[in-house]
Parts: sequence; C-alpha cells; structure tokens
Amino acid sequence: MSSGIVLAHARFELPLRHVFTIARGSVAVQETFIVQLGEGDQRGYGEATTNPFYGQSIARMAAAAERVRPSLAEATTDDLDATLGRVAAALPDEPFARCALDMALHDLAARRAGQGLAAWWGLDRSRGPVSNFTIGIDTIPVMREKLTAASDWPIYKIKLGTSDDLDIVRELRRHTDRPFRVDANCGWSADQAIALSRPLADLGVEVIEQPLPPGDPAMAEVFRRSALPVFADESCAAEGDVDGCAGRFHGINIKLVKCGGLAPARRMIARARDLGLAVMVGCMTESTVGISALAQLVPLLDHVDMDGAALLATDIASGVRVVAGRATFPDRTGTGVELLGGALSTTSRADGT
Repeated sequence: MSSGIVLAHARFELPLRHVFTIARGSVAVQETFIVQLGEGDQRGYGEATTNPFYGQSIARMAAAAERVRPSLAEATTDDLDATLGRVAAALPDEPFARCALDMALHDLAARRAGQGLAAWWGLDRSRGPVSNFTIGIDTIPVMREKLTAASDWPIYKIKLGTSDDLDIVRELRRHTDRPFRVDANCGWSADQAIALSRPLADLGVEVIEQPLPPGDPAMAEVFRRSALPVFADESCAAEGDVDGCAGRFHGINIKLVKCGGLAPARRMIARARDLGLAVMVGCMTESTVGISALAQLVPLLDHVDMDGAALLATDIASGVRVVAGRATFPDRTGTGVELLGGALSTTSRADGT
C-alpha cells in the first residue's frame, strides 16, 4: 500500500518548426502544462496545452491541480478508477487540468504494475491506423513546402477555412498521390461545405472535419448532402456530446484535453461504436508527453492524428516517437515518458508560487 500520491507541475514552452495557423488563429510558441505524480519510487506524467479558444491558461490549470493536491495525498493508483473518479468529481469544469492528471495517473498505475499502458489495458499496440501529418494554413507556396518536407508521411490533414481552399488542395495534390483529410475548424457555411465536398472528393480527400461551428442546425443537411464523410471535433468535446453526433456526423475526433483524459476518451470510443460512428483521436500541438499517452489508444481507432510533437522545433520529453506516421514505443513501462531535463522537484508549481 502506498503512502499517497505526490503532485508536482510545471510550465514549459514548445517552439514550433513553423508558425501553425488554423481558421481561428496562429501560434509560434505553444505553452504547455506538465503534471508529474509520484507514488513510492515511480512517477507518471501528463500534459495539457494552453488554449485561448477554450479559456485555458497555465494559471487556470495550475489552480485546478492544486485543488486536488490534498485528495491525491490520500489516494493511490491501487484503485485507479476511484482516484480518477475523485479527480473528476472535484474538477467538473476543468477538462484540460483533468486531462493532465488523468494521463499522469494512468502512466503511474501502469508503471507500478510493471507494464506498458496499452498492454496493461489488454491492447495490442502493433494494431491500429497510421497517423496523418497536419499542414497548417499559410500561403500556398509555404503549404507546398511543408508537404514536401514531410513527404514520408502516409496521410496529410490540410487545415482550411480560407478563400483559396480549393486552390490549396489542387496545388498540394500536384505533389503527392497520398490521401488527404481536410479540417475547416468551423470556418465554412453549410453551402460551402456541400459545394466543396464533391471537388474535394475528386481530389482524393477522405474526410471533412468540423466544417460548421458547434450547434449549427445546418449540420444535419451537410451530413445528408456531403459527398464526403464529415467528422465532429469542436462539436464533440465531451462525453455528453457523442450521442448528439449521430445523424449529424459520420464520425468523431476525440481530443484528450477537451474530454478530460484517457478514461473519458475510452468511454467515448465505446459509445461511438454503439452508435455506428467512426472514431479518430486527435492531438493538439503538444510534446511527447501528451503524444505518448494518446498513442496507447491507437489499437481502438479507425483514424489517428498524433503528429503534435513532430511539429515542434524542440521537445521536452522522450517516449513514443511518431515517425512517418508510425509510432515507435520505447522499452519502458507506463506511457514510456521521461522528461529530458529530469524529474520535476516535488515542490514544483507551474504558477511559480
């Protein structure tokens, strides 16, 4: 029996190889929140990046983590479900902080069990889809350069939501015959989505992700008339959103930070299967800490977007590496993460207090 779980957390900056732009903004350096949980002689790690669209800052996540410090000190991963439930109940409106804590708890529990996390769940990590590589919005020549620089990846996700969307895809298609997915990040109208779907299909696009803003009633019409499958992202942030996607989307893209971590993501996957929805799990622009956690879910998925760490100029951790779309797992327990600067001090706090 352990003597409780020790919490530490820290803020890191993740410089990107290129400025990353989607329909609603750009980022050159991504702030991220890292949680370290210790129990006995083992440590587990989790991550959540900041996100202005969802009102998520380092200060907010750090404050949320501090609220569960006392309960973690009395908890154990020997009963992981109970500890996860305690964290979720204490932080119902803080999915990003819950995500970092949830990842760290899963990592810690599997390490204490002496297994990789996927194996601890009973999954075969040699199974599952390969990852796409994401090309953010830029000038068409720069987007072409990004595609060429990532020519060994098997699939490309192209961020759209501009006045030149079809020209972008036509130009990129001239330089590869590999499959495309497109993500409008809520940047289209229903008429645009329907009108673009056929020429995009003719250009080898497989999926359109989140064409309309969440809650737009016209999504049902897009679902009926689109020449391509449509996947929900912003429309499927949390567990309670999955049922509402049936009849409006063909599949869902789960983001761990939005739903609160691995445990709720696994429940969302199971519910989507019940409803006949295809399942993707996607990443943010994040470090190998978050990507290593996400990679444990790959055997359960139809599609995966886990290129976040590949977009960085400098990483902060080693662990699962995604090269040319394929995950390589280290010979370590848990999610396989180790911070490159060494473990955090047990008194480390991201807010500096």
